[in-house]
Amino acid sequence: MDHTKEEEFTKDEPILAARIIPSEEHNITPELIDRDALFILKKLAGAGYAGYLVGGGVRDLYLGKTPKDFDISTDARPGQLRKLFPHSNTIGRRFRLVQVFFKAGKTIEISTLRSLSEHDIDGPQEVLAPNNTFGTLSEDARRRDLTINSLFYEIITGTIIDYVGGTEDLDRGIIRIGGEPARRIGRDPVRMMRAIRHAARNNFSIEAGTWKAICAHSNELSLCPPSRLRDEFLKDLYGGAAHPWFLLAVDSGIFTNLFPFYSIILMNQDNFDQRKVLLENIFHTIDRANSLAVQQNIHRQPDFFLFAFILVPWVEARWQLFSEFRKSSVLFQLANQIRDEVDRSIGIRLNLRRSLRQDMVGLLINLSLLIHNKTPSGWPKWLKRKSYFRKATLFYHFYTEALTGEAIADEVLITDTPPRPLESLQPSPGRATPEEEKHSPSKCKPAFSSNTKGGIFGFKR
Repeated sequence: MDHTKEEEFTKDEPILAARIIPSEEHNITPELIDRDALFILKKLAGAGYAGYLVGGGVRDLYLGKTPKDFDISTDARPGQLRKLFPHSNTIGRRFRLVQVFFKAGKTIEISTLRSLSEHDIDGPQEVLAPNNTFGTLSEDARRRDLTINSLFYEIITGTIIDYVGGTEDLDRGIIRIGGEPARRIGRDPVRMMRAIRHAARNNFSIEAGTWKAICAHSNELSLCPPSRLRDEFLKDLYGGAAHPWFLLAVDSGIFTNLFPFYSIILMNQDNFDQRKVLLENIFHTIDRANSLAVQQNIHRQPDFFLFAFILVPWVEARWQLFSEFRKSSVLFQLANQIRDEVDRSIGIRLNLRRSLRQDMVGLLINLSLLIHNKTPSGWPKWLKRKSYFRKATLFYHFYTEALTGEAIADEVLITDTPPRPLESLQPSPGRATPEEEKHSPSKCKPAFSSNTKGGIFGFKR
């Protein structure tokens, strides 16, 4: 499958002169920006600092989408930001970010413009001292991962500032790693996952040089911290485009580097199409269930549920768990084998906690029980009385949709999921709800207190 778009020109050399796009030539207006982010930008300007909306916020607004995050960059230093915004905190060791806190637990991050050398384009291999990492607007744009994430929006003039051709790539539907792709990937292999993510989410093509570098260096993902790989993968799993992401991840080699036991299964040409279609259906079902959950304002399925779902084809190919009937004693032994394999593979590769791995294996074993004990009239009473039956039934319905390729009823996919609390009902941080205040220690007497004045735990002074 061709995921790239050939071009008549290349952009290996960084563009030093900025392209300034005036307000009348784009659709971003201050009214579209989150009001708390707008407050920060205006306060920075009022204090004499330059402030810019950056990254994904500019990208999504340019594409007519609602951004999930509104990140801000400025020429103010972290210490100056802390004085300007009292309700804030400094995080980070390599490069300090300032988090500004708002009501209902909301946080907006502000970063000081960074230099090229701190993030690998022209500088030496080692990390420079902190006082050498601050940079210019041009340097900050060129050190970012993707050209489409390297744009700045300035509220005073309403202009977009583009040093790397990001607006052109957005207009043409192209994903491109900034700078020389192989070098940038070598410094941080997670950039491959981000390139694929944004191609999948926006239905963009990946620039030929970027795609070639991803395919050539996909095995370098193993050099990244496992917890970081896990967190990046979860963004793709819950991002609404897991199915197109899977297609790109398989073709580039990313998928089998995250799930190494699938390399042998997908390399087997005898059953390749059948197993790839099943995996495609699994990711398609995940997207559909996540979309329904968002529409119905309910929680999406937890990590262990979706991880176990992705493992279904591997477990069947390895142990024939769902096609062959086993007695309970045999299932117990198989559960131990599956758990050991999961521990040694993705348990380590993605740093999955022990309880999550245990829950994954439990779902897979219980799925086998439901498959082999189903009758035309349903499941036996002894199985329905099990504490795991409701969750196992939901997992069974997910499995059925993926196996047959036919969508089951929407309400079936979103059963056993509690409603999400409305943000408007959430108390501000550090503030008790009226019900909490009613029962707070200051409103209640100690459990053994006397009703008479001066009594403490039933004793007089």
